[in-house]
Amino acid sequence: MSGSQCFENPPKLSPGSGCGAGTVQQLGGLNTYVTGSGPPDSKSAILLISDVFGYEAPLFRKLADKVAGAGFLVVAPDFFYGDPIVDLNNPQFDREAWRKIHNTDKGYVDAKSVIAALKSKGVSAIGAAGFCWGGVVAAKLASSHDIQAAVVLHPGAITVDDINGKFETSQAYPM
Repeated sequence: MSGSQCFENPPKLSPGSGCGAGTVQQLGGLNTYVTGSGPPDSKSAILLISDVFGYEAPLFRKLADKVAGAGFLVVAPDFFYGDPIVDLNNPQFDREAWRKIHNTDKGYVDAKSVIAALKSKGVSAIGAAGFCWGGVVAAKLASSHDIQAAVVLHPGAITVDDINGKFETSQAYPM
């Protein structure tokens, strides 16, 4: 389970700033930061799944660019549909409502759409890397046959049962 330290140093977000070397494209019905292309004959991609601060976080995009520089096509979808957490200290922010709208089950379904879109473009090997909230989605994907590898880069709300593929439905991300 994640602790309060997960939210102690949120990124400085500047939505629409266009930071990063990639471009935002539609993929699987989602706005997606796309960077790199891999070697000309590569059929490999990495799906980066953000934490609750979303796909526009500058350091998240910088990481996507760095992974792309290692020879991969990297896609980082906006799983929050333009509604990432921007300020946890805002008294108007309703954490419970946000969690209901942006649960990891929905993220999993959306990720499968992105994966299908990648496969339709000829990508045959897909890895997923998830941070906090995204780690739960990556673990869910790892229990499917949709990806070949997964990594969780931050200890989000993942249990041993999650890793073993025994997910509870409608798991809400604790904050």
